[in-house]
Amino acid sequence: MRLGILDQMPRQKGMTAEETAASTLEMVRHAENLGYGSYWFAEHHATRGMVSSSPEIMMAAAAARTESIKVGSGGILLPQYSAYKVAAQISQLESLYPGRIEAGVGRSTGGGEFVRKRLADFKPDQMGDYPEKLEALAGYLNKEGKIRAAPRTEGKPELYALGLGENSAEMAAALGVGYVFGHFIKPDRGKAAFEAYRRKFRPGLLGSPKAKACVFVICGEDDEHAEYMAASQHIWLLNVEKGLDSRVPDVTTAHERMSALNEREKETVEKNRGRMIIGGPETVKRKLDHFSALYQCKDWLLLSNMYDREEKRKSFERVSQLYL
Repeated sequence: MRLGILDQMPRQKGMTAEETAASTLEMVRHAENLGYGSYWFAEHHATRGMVSSSPEIMMAAAAARTESIKVGSGGILLPQYSAYKVAAQISQLESLYPGRIEAGVGRSTGGGEFVRKRLADFKPDQMGDYPEKLEALAGYLNKEGKIRAAPRTEGKPELYALGLGENSAEMAAALGVGYVFGHFIKPDRGKAAFEAYRRKFRPGLLGSPKAKACVFVICGEDDEHAEYMAASQHIWLLNVEKGLDSRVPDVTTAHERMSALNEREKETVEKNRGRMIIGGPETVKRKLDHFSALYQCKDWLLLSNMYDREEKRKSFERVSQLYL
């Protein structure tokens, strides 16, 4: 099993953005020491609670403070940007840290139409142009065509398309790029997505299929401890879905909120469990092995948005002891 971390850089209540960024870089070094193979950064805007708005910058900062762990984006919001500019940024990173760059791109507005307009300099909606932009980006990184993105590196960074189902998987396969399935967003389409990707793959930037899956994981001392720590993530996710304060609440506050949920909120929390793996080491291994076999995927990116930073470190450590 190959393991990495996808970090949305969730900001705990009471912490500043600066403190969150510094703590994140400490977590990257910790992940490398534990044997994790990669560390990816998300891109989110117009939110108080997620500090990762420029994954390319975080990738550079993380790579500069580590020795061998790969750094990635999960993912750059390609429809809002120039494919050439994204290729130049990724190539620049590859020139600085050869063989350590994993560029993930996705089709998202980044925070609604208000944000999309400002990211795209008030240009018309380009969401429908994503397939063409992805193809152009793959071409630039594969050193195709008369126009090349600079710097012209000797190696090629890895490119992944993020997705939630068969359509995105088939698009990635047709272009010969990697694929990342977001189990932590929409878990019911994983098996079909991976099957479509492998079935339709044609060599391109990559010579053979390369796929990852992302899932929320909280690994406690045992199941009871994990459930206790997961309360802050449950309430955080519930608030995010409601458009409320997206900072991560402390565990005590989260449990108070959990005890006061109405029926609809309880149903939402229960449904969201399908996006997560929560338990002690034995439970986590059993469930992660299950999805790995179901998807035929042995490369996973783990997310953890619990409140307690030390417990988060220990959770990643427990998972590493299971596989690394």
